[in-house]
Amino acid sequence: MLYWLLKYVLIGPFLRVTGRPTFEGRENFPASGPALLVGNHLSVADWLFMPLVAPRRVTFLAKSDYYTGTGIKGMLSRWFFAGSGQHPIDRTNADSAQAALDAGLEVLSSGELLCIYPEGTRSPDGRLYRGKTGPARLAMRAGVPIVPVGVIGSDEYVRRIRRFPLSARVRVRIGEPLDTAAWADRVGDRAAEREITDELMRRIQALTGQEYVHDTYGADEKKRLQALRESGHNLLDQPGDEQR
Repeated sequence: MLYWLLKYVLIGPFLRVTGRPTFEGRENFPASGPALLVGNHLSVADWLFMPLVAPRRVTFLAKSDYYTGTGIKGMLSRWFFAGSGQHPIDRTNADSAQAALDAGLEVLSSGELLCIYPEGTRSPDGRLYRGKTGPARLAMRAGVPIVPVGVIGSDEYVRRIRRFPLSARVRVRIGEPLDTAAWADRVGDRAAEREITDELMRRIQALTGQEYVHDTYGADEKKRLQALRESGHNLLDQPGDEQR
């Protein structure tokens, strides 16, 4: 109930007015049954805009920290994240990858839509980075289709949210589902997981038009940029870095 209240009354209308989102490929959302949605990750607003186009509830995996706060702030945080389709996982221990896999399987086994960002972190410079194989592993274990999603302009939206009128416009593009049945006999095969992941990243890139950095993980690029900052380098002199 709270999910739909947030989507249609409390948050959705604000996003539609300020972000003026456009949507393509609505017909590619499965009408029923479980499916894994995978998308690029430009900003904190991605998970707010994408569900606006989905005809069904979309669940995301979120840090359990959002659910452990105390006092009024903690209560409001739990209320918001639970109501907006977040499923808590503990990312602080060595078994965090397995915890995410188990949580994802739980959501999909309930017949729901689950969204994961294969880059594993927000892009530091607007480019699309090498995908991690966790989402492919999850989809293969669950035997569900994977739907690529491309969000365009959400980073600019966040930068300009305090300016009115906003000149940024957010676009959400939904691609055709990738059927994992072709890899059904290769569950647990790391090579198959990489094949699926690379294909998904190519499909996401086709939806967004982003430059695709196929040989570097976003988290590694963030570490590189941080090291440059700490050494006093000017990021403006680094091709493809944050100050693009």
